[in-house]
Amino acid sequence: MKRERLSRQSWIDAGLKALVAQGPTALAAEPLARALGATKGSFYWHFKDVPSLHEAVTQDWQTRAFARVVESLAEPGNAEQRMRRFGRKLLSDAEEPAFRAWAQNDDAVAKALGQVDAERLTYVANLLKQLGISNPEFAQSCLAALIGMRQLQGKTNAARAYDTMIDLVVALK
Repeated sequence: MKRERLSRQSWIDAGLKALVAQGPTALAAEPLARALGATKGSFYWHFKDVPSLHEAVTQDWQTRAFARVVESLAEPGNAEQRMRRFGRKLLSDAEEPAFRAWAQNDDAVAKALGQVDAERLTYVANLLKQLGISNPEFAQSCLAALIGMRQLQGKTNAARAYDTMIDLVVALK
């Protein structure tokens, strides 16, 4: 029985899955080949080397993260509703913490993450302006809270804590 040839995207998707499950050290040809039931030759058919896989995985994530911001711009609802949805989506993204951890030791990933965060910050600042709050530091605080919420351990429900913060924002207007 002939196996279907793996695509470049299959390797990228496997890389993303491995990154989330095991961290950036899992982004290597041999473990990914084992996970896909493929050979390292298949890997090297699609990628020059492991750093080119890292670049492709990062670019794939960054493209999708930018697309989510653009999708958020087109969503219906008032600024409060959109702010809440934006936060819930970011908090539920399983890949986000893995990329943040990876960015601590990889300058290219840190740069991509910084570019995504800049777009997110612009979006949050615009929503806050619609709510009558124009202080740029407050927008930074809201985004920082979203980024850091998942790091809290224990009984904290990050989505509920974020909604409480938005309740405070709405009360300020």
